Amino acid sequence: MKLRIALSIALLAFSAGALAFHCPQDMKKIDAALAKNPQLSKTQLDEVKKLRAEGESLHKAGKHQESVDTLAKAMKILKI
Repeated sequence: MKLRIALSIALLAFSAGALAFHCPQDMKKIDAALAKNPQLSKTQLDEVKKLRAEGESLHKAGKHQESVDTLAKAMKILKI
C-alpha cells in the first residue's frame, strides 16, 4: 500500500513538471504560424502578438496555467 502511494505521488509530481513545459511548445507553434504570414487582419495580428508576449511573461513568472490559457487564445485566432 505504501508503495502505491509513493508511486502515485511520484507520478503526480512528474506530470506537473510536464505541464509546466507545455508553454514553450505553444509559443513555438505560434511563432511558426506567424512566420508563415497568416491571413489575419491587423487587429487580429496585433492581438496574437500581444497574447503571445503575455503568455511568455506569465510562463516566466511561473504562472503556467494562465500562460497556457493565454497562448490558447492566440492559437485559436491562428486556427492552430
